[in-house]
Amino acid sequence: MNFIILERDQKVASSWHRHYERLHLHTVKQLSCLPYVPFPAAYSRYVPRNLVIEYLDRYAAKFDLKPRFGDAARSVCRDGNDWRIQGTSSSISAPYVVVASGFNSEPVIPSIPGMEKFRGKLIHSAAYANATPFADQSVLVIGMGNTGAEVALDLSEGGARTSISIRNGVHIVPRDLFGVPIQLVAMLATRALPSAASETLFPRILDLALGDLSKHKIRRPREGILRQVATSAKIPVIDVGTVRKISEGAIRIEPGISSITEDGAIFCGGGEGKFDAIIFATGYRPNYRSFLQADDIKNPKDYPPARQNTDSTIYFVGFKNSVAGLLRQISREAVQVAHDIVRRRSESSPPAG
Repeated sequence: MNFIILERDQKVASSWHRHYERLHLHTVKQLSCLPYVPFPAAYSRYVPRNLVIEYLDRYAAKFDLKPRFGDAARSVCRDGNDWRIQGTSSSISAPYVVVASGFNSEPVIPSIPGMEKFRGKLIHSAAYANATPFADQSVLVIGMGNTGAEVALDLSEGGARTSISIRNGVHIVPRDLFGVPIQLVAMLATRALPSAASETLFPRILDLALGDLSKHKIRRPREGILRQVATSAKIPVIDVGTVRKISEGAIRIEPGISSITEDGAIFCGGGEGKFDAIIFATGYRPNYRSFLQADDIKNPKDYPPARQNTDSTIYFVGFKNSVAGLLRQISREAVQVAHDIVRRRSESSPPAG
């Protein structure tokens, strides 16, 4: 079957090229590979960024995948029974469309009073590579998702005086729970235990593994870990050393930000601090709404859909987080979508002869 891949950037795995240097997969390699090609046996359990890039390059070469680089989707709209895709430099008609632009397409920086006055360096974590430019500086990381926690760890190990501002509660789990990958623990728990039992048991086990984090001004959300993943696709922070630095006092925890000053920040509750740099680890948003025409979608608020409509000819891959890991989910969805398109094409084709 013929297919065309539009890629807005100029290389395979462009997002991985932009990620901060110390990044490793937080999920085990056996459950993080793409269809039909496992990670090499020599790779470590948690594959580092540079080897993920190497793997994706080899994957594209193996299957002769040749995206149209630099050709971003500008609009995707109905054209009779087909779809009309307008790219940066092309116009394509296709019976099926797969949207795989991902969760993390556009960095999000919230508007905070006074941020335009800050005289230091202010960046989104998408622009963070390593701690070298921040050595011996006082740095505030805003947000403690997985990126914020790991950037803060990197800064602390790289010689920066590091603080994290946390606005709301946050679930934190160790990458390995008593030697077992937390990914496998979560998968087993969801299969073997009722949801309510898992939500009751997890906090007690995590307190044994990580200690009582409330004494460091980190509180858990009211919503349990598994329900949070299911309802908002928000996965917990997978700790790779940040908690230890916090416990040692090497990383300070601060409340949410009230405003930013010329040389620092004022926190909710009235405290303040002076900082040389502020890094917004405030997440990303998907970009499909920028090119999908709302009039062509029955209920745009429900996109991407929780479950593929049986009569739909547009598919979404990579927008559903699960306790088993996003990459595993992507691999499963990709196979399902490919099989579904092949089946439907076969059913719609006239019989030979």
